Amino acid sequence: MESKTRILIADDDQTMAQSLGDYLGRRNFEVSFAENHEESLRSVRSFDPGLVLLDYTLPPIDGVETLERMKQLRPETPVIVYSGHAAPDVIFRLSKLGAEDYLTTPFQLNELYSRIARVLEKRQSQSGDGNGQLRDRVRRQRDFSTLFGTSPRMQEIKNTIDQVADTNATVLIRGESGTGKEVVARMIYGHSVRRDKPFVKVNCAAIPHELLESELFGYEQGAFTGANRQKLGKFDQANYGTLFLDEISEMHPALQAKLLHVLQDGQFSRLGGKRDIGVDVRVLAATNKFLEQAVGDGAFREDLFYRLNVITIHIPPLRERQEEIPLFLDFFLRKYSEFYGKQHPPFSEYAISRMMGYAWPGNIRELENLVKRYVIVGNESQIIRELSTHKPIMSSNSANPVPAPTPQIAVPMQNEEPAISSKVGSMIAEPPALEDDSPSLLEIGRRAAMRAESEAIERVLQQTRWNRREAARILKISYKALLNKMKLMEEQSSQSKYPQA
Repeated sequence: MESKTRILIADDDQTMAQSLGDYLGRRNFEVSFAENHEESLRSVRSFDPGLVLLDYTLPPIDGVETLERMKQLRPETPVIVYSGHAAPDVIFRLSKLGAEDYLTTPFQLNELYSRIARVLEKRQSQSGDGNGQLRDRVRRQRDFSTLFGTSPRMQEIKNTIDQVADTNATVLIRGESGTGKEVVARMIYGHSVRRDKPFVKVNCAAIPHELLESELFGYEQGAFTGANRQKLGKFDQANYGTLFLDEISEMHPALQAKLLHVLQDGQFSRLGGKRDIGVDVRVLAATNKFLEQAVGDGAFREDLFYRLNVITIHIPPLRERQEEIPLFLDFFLRKYSEFYGKQHPPFSEYAISRMMGYAWPGNIRELENLVKRYVIVGNESQIIRELSTHKPIMSSNSANPVPAPTPQIAVPMQNEEPAISSKVGSMIAEPPALEDDSPSLLEIGRRAAMRAESEAIERVLQQTRWNRREAARILKISYKALLNKMKLMEEQSSQSKYPQA
């Protein structure tokens, strides 16, 4: 490889870390070390690793929160977690937070190397970082078309992509979170005359607005304390290519003016710079927010909105194109079975029917993560329980999600008759006769309250993508109280799964 891939090893065990570092150094990786939570986050910012090896027991907190914070700072950086604990619940939680892989210690170094190589190859093929792998895949395969299925609304989007791809027009891609806005951006890029030039992505929500300006436009040496060298920004890197600004609505208004200047004049200045720099960059932007409302509230510049909104592509949510769900399930099952080297049976007809009736608030991203968890855990029942217990189910006659009062019954819209499938109806049994040793009314109430509390916590965690601090704020409880409740939920779950004889 032309330049060494950077790997951050976050482990307080110096012997283990040094052993891994020596091994990876001999294989042409550039290695850095972090011994605790805060140091690992600083290293993610400064070292900018291409991959992180994270010890699950990294002090002073567990690896779950460290992984969560890393993903907030650098959502695109792959993380492999290793630990002596191979509990399915642990792996399940880590996969939800975005861990690319999980290794149980002790492991063979050649196994670690093969996992790293597999993760990096997958990430490079998605990033388009100058190696042409993504562009070759777009030319040779029809992965994107397969992902988008055959629904009429998605066919309209494909036709629009074909019409605008070879132009230099700015495109605003709109849709709910997880609908595939980046996939559309990459399709436009892959079919454009710029496909042999860089594709650079910036997530405007993942970078603090104080740092986003230097990330986009770079800085000159001496621009501020600590600027010891010149840094090229994303516009420099994307010159003659395509720049994808994801979650554009989160950009600070002060920075919006500078972006508008680049779009209008094709010029920008670096922080601390004294001259304008000309660039030839096609900008694609995406948002899951209603920008017209943001303009009305003064949070988004009206002139920038009109500049971005030359061509608009609106991606419908997955619940409005249910016919694609089996295609997605098949695609992601093959993809992750190959990636993890595991083979599981295809989803049952009952599982598919449950998924077809599910509202998918997280859209394709949620479905993909569900399939990934199925491949890792190998338990279809657990996956279906997650859908049935904690998420809204769509009514049989509506594409809109509505909350279900019980896990098995879809709620009808107003003035509609309830519709219960034969499979679902067969799951509802007559209430059992009470025995002498039946729980008291007080105990029944206590259990119901605990179950309702657990479901509420799980639902909010899903809504916040397992950001526990944000979930605690929404639930109006302290962060520590939420952690204690989550721990209690895990213990109860383990007891129910593994009852004592």
